[in-house]
Amino acid sequence: MLPTSKAPPPPLPLALCSLQRILLALASLTLISYTFLSLRSLYPPLQFHYHHPHLSINPNPPPPPPQVDADADRTRDGDSEVLSSTYQSDRIRGGDGDSVYHSPEVFRRNYEEMERNFKVFIYPDGDPNTFYQTPRKLTGKYASEGYFFQNIRESRFRTDDPDRAHLFFIPISCHKMRGKGTTYENMTVIVRNYVESLISKYPYWNRTLGADHFFVTCHDVGVRATEGLPFLVKNSIRVVCSPSYDVSYIPHKDVALPQVLQPFALPAGGNDIENRTILGFWAGHRNSRIRVILARVWENDTELAISNNRINRAIGELVYQKTFYRTKFCICPGGSQVNSARITDSIHYGCVPVILSNYYDLPFNDILDWRKFSLILKEDDVYQLKSILKAISDDEFIALHKRLVEVQKHFVWHSPPTKFDAFHMVMWLLESTSCFAAKGVLNRSNANSRGRNQRLSMGS
Repeated sequence: MLPTSKAPPPPLPLALCSLQRILLALASLTLISYTFLSLRSLYPPLQFHYHHPHLSINPNPPPPPPQVDADADRTRDGDSEVLSSTYQSDRIRGGDGDSVYHSPEVFRRNYEEMERNFKVFIYPDGDPNTFYQTPRKLTGKYASEGYFFQNIRESRFRTDDPDRAHLFFIPISCHKMRGKGTTYENMTVIVRNYVESLISKYPYWNRTLGADHFFVTCHDVGVRATEGLPFLVKNSIRVVCSPSYDVSYIPHKDVALPQVLQPFALPAGGNDIENRTILGFWAGHRNSRIRVILARVWENDTELAISNNRINRAIGELVYQKTFYRTKFCICPGGSQVNSARITDSIHYGCVPVILSNYYDLPFNDILDWRKFSLILKEDDVYQLKSILKAISDDEFIALHKRLVEVQKHFVWHSPPTKFDAFHMVMWLLESTSCFAAKGVLNRSNANSRGRNQRLSMGS
């Protein structure tokens, strides 16, 4: 009987290959585990839903209130004590001390640099008597667009030398088109023809595919008209009054323009806390879901002055504006768009704004810490609105009001523009975005140089 022979050992290269695969699998599992743990540390579990960003998180929060049918009128006063005790234990966050700015020193240095060096070239094409170059008017809900068109020509930032420009302004006004009765479809055609003519006539767009170009529109119809040009929306900087995250607005590329209803009917309010005896105030049209809910739930409340229509002028002169002077918190729900001129009205009259609008990139959000002078709530918080407002202590309200007065100068337009006004704040943000546009120019130039060198090396 032949002896049983053992199987020969596997070839050495095959054994090494198997060992390498095992080590590679172990390394992959280790990497996946480490990544998972890292992500968990970066994104802690969400807190209960009615907490708002303005107030700090209680380390041991009470359990959330029971869910109630959203379509039914919520019980308001029944939850008041529970919510009030929760909010009373919270305190206003302090980002950089008590400053209203995220980084006061960075803002100051960049502002000075902007005033010294920042330049914008305005394309000269287009008849000012039609839709180009000049504003339609400097009054009304869309005054911000008009003021920008006027201010850019009055300012030190304008240059007639495109080689010195950091950004290029496309001076087409959808507000003027709207005033002349232009339809939405025709607006899109007019904008497309104008932009394409600039692209074919000048070399500047093609250097960055429009990354260093911007346009300004406050009217929501104008926003929709420009959205008919995908390359304009994707590449250029859009300065708009309706900066909503859930549409094509891109934060940190685009710029939120404050909607300011100028001229203001009455002087600025402030340092008048003793006169503010109304807890919360809103009056307006029910042209959005959040406004319908706000009016339905709180219209008959005795501590909140909520009306589903603007105050009738027959009641008295400027009653609507004067009510701002007597109110602590002014409710600012989104309307047909996320934005509302009521926010800047509240700031002007010294009434702490309560933002009730989802997906809203607030104006100057990269500069100002809105939590220091306003309350920012989710739309679902409307059912607990009264409890949230009553939970703000007197000291916290005084701090909010004091900081609100500090930022008033940033939410007003002047002609000619003045230091730190709304125009200069918009220009600060544009100057910041121009740094990224300049980087795009450099990268594109380097890519072109590499392409030329490659062609030369290939003898082409």
